[in-house]
Amino acid sequence: MKIPELRIADLVARIPIIQGGMAVKISMAPLAAAVAEEGGIGIIAGSGLSMEELIAEIREARRLTKGIIGVNVMFAITEFAQLVHAAFDEKIDLLVSGAGFSRDMFAWGKEKGIPIVPIVSSAKLAKLSQKLGAAAVVVEGLEAGGHLGTDRSIHDILPEVIAAVSIPVIGAGGFVNGEDVARTLKLGADGVQMGTRFALSEESGAALAWKAEMLKATQEDIVIVHSPVGLPGRGIRNPFTQALDEKVDFRTTKCNRCLKRCERNFCIMDRLNKAQQGDVRDGLIFSGANVHKIIEILSVHEIFEDIKNGILNSKEEER
Repeated sequence: MKIPELRIADLVARIPIIQGGMAVKISMAPLAAAVAEEGGIGIIAGSGLSMEELIAEIREARRLTKGIIGVNVMFAITEFAQLVHAAFDEKIDLLVSGAGFSRDMFAWGKEKGIPIVPIVSSAKLAKLSQKLGAAAVVVEGLEAGGHLGTDRSIHDILPEVIAAVSIPVIGAGGFVNGEDVARTLKLGADGVQMGTRFALSEESGAALAWKAEMLKATQEDIVIVHSPVGLPGRGIRNPFTQALDEKVDFRTTKCNRCLKRCERNFCIMDRLNKAQQGDVRDGLIFSGANVHKIIEILSVHEIFEDIKNGILNSKEEER
């Protein structure tokens, strides 16, 4: 039986998968292009990049693939508008945005003819997104890695959103293999966003030490930290998160004002950069809730083979 396509506006992905836009410098051109080449939607994480760096990544991804390439930019960052417009000028295929909600981006997208896909965690926000002109929504539950907009499971939120809107709905949060994808599609989702599984790919921009720390993580190693963004964030326990639990003062006098509003309990860009570069003691390693189910680093091609087999085997069981 045929694997369903994912249609967002005029874009058609042969495989209904969006790769999560993981900052800082995890989801870069090599990863996004590899996903796009397999028939999914590859996403470059713009948060934490300069405009020049983002432009270079988009151009490199375009050099590597003719597939669908989007950009994810967190609304919470100071240069949100500048990065979005830089990505639009490079004629990206779609924009994904979370960690807050921008009404302006829908008007910008309409003007440029670029689909806007917000990350939402409720049917109410999904309905508002559709009214404002969203081409699709990514629905994220508490199982997701990084910044969390809800304390409810994706399995509870997803049916509510599917019932509330008529645009494509992409489920996200805790999905790591083909069986997860198949189950989510059966619930009525049009597609699935996967972050942590692609973070642990050969093409991911993370350091080997970062990936090794993720691979050895157990369920007990998953923690929630309070991010300076003002949202809880899910990651992996390490000396830095333990020190946060012990109320160690990580406030910094040096500030690049990378966030519109920052609680300054620590510098998140600095800690994410440390982790991405391999400092797994003092960096912040964001991770989804089900990272413990991932047992090896795979190529993007191998990940897609698992996804396709999971969908096809699921359909065979129905017959």
